[in-house]
Amino acid sequence: MEDVTSIVIIGGGPGGYEAALVGAQLGAEVTVVEREGPGGACVLTDCVPSKTMIATSVRKQALLDASSLGVHFTGGADGDVGGVRVDLPLVNERVKELAAHQSADIAARLAAEGVRVVRGTGRLAGPQLVQVGDETITAEVVIIATGATPRVLPGAEPDGERVLNWRQLYDLPELPEHLIVVGSGVTGAEFAGAYRSLGSQVTLVSSRDRMMPNEDADAAEVLEEVYRRRGMNVMGKSRASSVKRTADGVVVTLEDGRTAEGSHCLMTVGMIPNTSGIGLEEAGVTLDRHGFIQVDKVSRTSAPGVYAAGDCTGVLMLASVAAMQGRIAVWHALGEAVQPLRLATVASTIFTDPEIAAVGIAERQIEAGEVEANVVKLPLATNARAKMQGFHDGFVKLFCRPNTGIVLGGVVVAPRASELILALSLAVQHRLTVDQIAHTFAVYPSLSGSVTEAARRLMLPGTSII
Repeated sequence: MEDVTSIVIIGGGPGGYEAALVGAQLGAEVTVVEREGPGGACVLTDCVPSKTMIATSVRKQALLDASSLGVHFTGGADGDVGGVRVDLPLVNERVKELAAHQSADIAARLAAEGVRVVRGTGRLAGPQLVQVGDETITAEVVIIATGATPRVLPGAEPDGERVLNWRQLYDLPELPEHLIVVGSGVTGAEFAGAYRSLGSQVTLVSSRDRMMPNEDADAAEVLEEVYRRRGMNVMGKSRASSVKRTADGVVVTLEDGRTAEGSHCLMTVGMIPNTSGIGLEEAGVTLDRHGFIQVDKVSRTSAPGVYAAGDCTGVLMLASVAAMQGRIAVWHALGEAVQPLRLATVASTIFTDPEIAAVGIAERQIEAGEVEANVVKLPLATNARAKMQGFHDGFVKLFCRPNTGIVLGGVVVAPRASELILALSLAVQHRLTVDQIAHTFAVYPSLSGSVTEAARRLMLPGTSII
């Protein structure tokens, strides 16, 4: 059986389905090949489920912290802090239902736009040939958006019961009594914080001297302080060498010989791209030494007519970046005007509690002399709205050029930092100045008022405020 279409996309995650929508809107015939379901792993097992569960943990933490605002809880079974407990099976049921609903919404949108979805595993049979089972699909353009899979450490293979990767968490029948999280990057930090707030004892094993070594140092310091205050055991400079099951739990052995014992272990040690065995190299697609697809700033690979988007490229593993890569690929392939991917304008968020969001340059670039910039940092504790809501941890940090005041980036550590960062993203994207932000009205009282206040602190001499 052979079919002919204009665009074939292997992978239905954000990079794939967003590319499909753009292609359909531009009049192309589009086929998406997806083995798990519309939305891919991002929607079904990764981003959407994890953030749904984290939302529950934030709500519980807010209840536990409510006494500082004069709200008290009484009653509850033994061991329930303040009478607040978590029904994990119900949480997991909601997580999976919400993911399924989101996937169904994406499927409906694709169908409405006339996109054909083929369930299965696609592989390149040539630069313009995609094989799915017994079907061969020919296309003028092929987009690879196959995503990535949790990395497995030898000696710490997940079994789905006691040793887990994050895709296996939502089948646990009860809350882990003591969860050991191996890996203190973004994923490890998010889940460690969530399970501590839900009620598990948590040990976070970090191979580096601090949590999230690739993120803003001040932000990581605030989060680690919060975690320790909430009772988490954060073990720095502690690289895990093996994880073994015991009769009723797990034991994690560190490279220095120390051990950590718990009821469960969550492995968060990175991702590997889903690029092997799907005919990429045979079709002329270049991979790097880690297996990631090499792409340029308009998502082209080394093979004519073949593009790639998302985690399989290793270019900032964020759903927003994957989606933009997919859109850019289609715009470029169909001859539309397109702006190449600008990583300097990408906003990212770590969904911890408090959240950490950043955009633009990093302070370490300033400290290393790579970029000249002025910096201001305002603690959230001085913000009136933060005081009212009982928020004490966090800050707003802003970077701008010394002579022009053009905003180069910033960091926000606060509740809902993922929403607050949009103002700084707009500033970076459109090269706004701190003066322009300072002259913009912010609601009083509001957390966003700290953004305009930070801009006022960086205003150039001689400027005035309305």
